[in-house]
Amino acid sequence: MIDVIDLRKRYGGLEVLKGITVTIKEGEKIAIIGPSGSGKSTFLRCLNCLEDPDGGSIIFNGVDIADMKVDINIHRRHMGMVFQQFNLFNNKTVLENIMLAPVHTGISDLRRKKMKNFFIRIRNLFTSEKKPLYEINTTPAQIKAEARENAMRLLKRIGLEDKADVYPSTLSGGQKQRIAIIRALAMNPKVMLFDEPTSALDPEMVKEVLELIRQVANEGMTMVIVTHEMGFAREVATRVLFMDEGKIVEDNTPDKIFTNPQHPRTKEFLSKVL
Repeated sequence: MIDVIDLRKRYGGLEVLKGITVTIKEGEKIAIIGPSGSGKSTFLRCLNCLEDPDGGSIIFNGVDIADMKVDINIHRRHMGMVFQQFNLFNNKTVLENIMLAPVHTGISDLRRKKMKNFFIRIRNLFTSEKKPLYEINTTPAQIKAEARENAMRLLKRIGLEDKADVYPSTLSGGQKQRIAIIRALAMNPKVMLFDEPTSALDPEMVKEVLELIRQVANEGMTMVIVTHEMGFAREVATRVLFMDEGKIVEDNTPDKIFTNPQHPRTKEFLSKVL
């Protein structure tokens, strides 16, 4: 699904990612662990080009999305992203937050088809070989209605349908993060990226967020999660990557990483956190 080849990133004179090469297969649940400053979050943000890599390739469904000629927005819609700080829009209701991306992309796609059809009609006036028009079987109103229905279904899934018309500032941290997760799911992504989704939460709110992520994992979603929750990584992940100083120094199953790590740096790190 995602092939990362010799990925590099630097900030000024500091090289943050040092030639990372790794393959993420469909259906895998990959936990990325390691000390602060090891490049975990930068690597995750490079996967959907929120950070532009300085070198290497990121092949997502056969396309190198690190290529500056590629329209990243077309491919990014297939990658759900959940941030540490929720990133909800406080001037929009919960329902509007969840509907925002599906409505925007749906209407943008509709306008693009209409524009293409306009030029096809003009072309067809001057040629005997008529090009078929793009099929249009929806309207902006239908797009909004479907997005609203899906958003309410997702809110009901997490038991927060009564919060649809409130603003994020009135919610707890755990509620905000669960809404951020279903907002990403509203786009029906092929892969979900989680950047330390529990790091900004009070301890009593962590459990409900991890439970939702666990549910998403059990449904077969391909996931990459940067986390300091070692117990969660051990339970949910199918692979664990240990990063240090901008490199993946160990890549193995959770059982082998946590019970029999091979790299000295992995052993040292786990001895301090387990």
